[in-house]
Amino acid sequence: MFSMNLFRTLPPASNPTGAEYDPEEDEPTLEAAWPHLQLVYEFFLRFLESPDFQPNIAKRYIDQKFVLQLLDLFDSEDPRERDFLKTILHRIYGKFLGLRAYIRKQINNTFYRFVFETEHHNGIAELLEILGSIINGFALPLKEEHKMFLLKVLLPLHKVKSLSVYHPQLAYCVVQFLEKEPALTEPVIMGLLKFWPKTHSPKEVMFLNELEEILDVIEPAEFQKVMVPLFKQLAKCVSSPHFQVAERALYYWNNEYIMSLVSDNAKAVLPIMFPALYKNSKSHWNKTIHGLIYNALKLFMEMNQKLFDECSQKYKGERMRTLDRIREREGVWDRVEQVARKNPKCTAVDPLLEVGNPYHGSSPAELVTLDGEQVSLPELDGKAHEVTPAGERKKPLLRRKSELPHDMSTLTAIERHKRADEFLATSKENS
Repeated sequence: MFSMNLFRTLPPASNPTGAEYDPEEDEPTLEAAWPHLQLVYEFFLRFLESPDFQPNIAKRYIDQKFVLQLLDLFDSEDPRERDFLKTILHRIYGKFLGLRAYIRKQINNTFYRFVFETEHHNGIAELLEILGSIINGFALPLKEEHKMFLLKVLLPLHKVKSLSVYHPQLAYCVVQFLEKEPALTEPVIMGLLKFWPKTHSPKEVMFLNELEEILDVIEPAEFQKVMVPLFKQLAKCVSSPHFQVAERALYYWNNEYIMSLVSDNAKAVLPIMFPALYKNSKSHWNKTIHGLIYNALKLFMEMNQKLFDECSQKYKGERMRTLDRIREREGVWDRVEQVARKNPKCTAVDPLLEVGNPYHGSSPAELVTLDGEQVSLPELDGKAHEVTPAGERKKPLLRRKSELPHDMSTLTAIERHKRADEFLATSKENS
């Protein structure tokens, strides 16, 4: 009965795909036959939950072919159908031990097709929700198969354009793995840095959110293995002209556990972060960023005043060397111009000579501003409070949404949908 009524060829996708699809703005396409399908789903779910249900008898019908057809339905555009499918598949995973490995394998294949071939699938978030519960039940120590799933399947999901659709579920799965096996932290963070977005700022903010969740559960020994490449990337984020990226990176300094790790390893972290913080405290266009940077500098100064002064002097020395190189380059251009002016035909190209020197009309002091004063703790504290008002210091990252007209029938149908019961706890795996 279930197979005859529900297993069907899904219609072509009507919503935009990839990064163009926004689940918060684009209306989902609802299944026209849902009143009928809902009855079948509810009946089958009650059948699975019945105390008289006997898996030994049901396994003659709920087999690998049945599971494969069930997984195909996850590409439905109707969120109500995917919600039922999620609960049903999870119940099947919990009751049919012989199908567990097959279900995980087929979910892997779905992810592989999504990442490396189509980049379109409507049910990735729901499949990841199921996996989050499954991972929670993994026995320790983790099998090699599960570790490979994390590194070869979950991490590549970060590079897909439509990451925003399923990122919370993906981050939850990754953190679940790291809580069970802290030794996986280094390959996971290095994988995130490998897939770090270069030109997509909203995606970069998502990576920073996930990275903070990982750092919340990281072991101090694992932190030392990744702190250098990690803070090199954070320094780039602090220097980002997109203020949300810089703001999200600087919120790390509000995390007490991360700051305790940084304090224990200040000699390695501060020399990496200081140039980016100091430069952007003067040059970033957004005043909110100035205040957050002053707070970060203040925390670093309180951690280790001597090291802070050493980094400050080293940075000023590098700025002086940069200034000398600019002066030398300007002198070379001046000599080239003098030689050119000795040419008899100089008057014909005289306007070109005026724009030929990229440093013409600019003094080195204008090109490189170097502050000679010593930075003090009260000064940083004052600037942090002056630039960042109290009401803005813990401002949440909100994304403004355009006001689009909504389809009221769609909203009503989704609101009336009664979600299935929450997942049952998955029994521990022993095989």
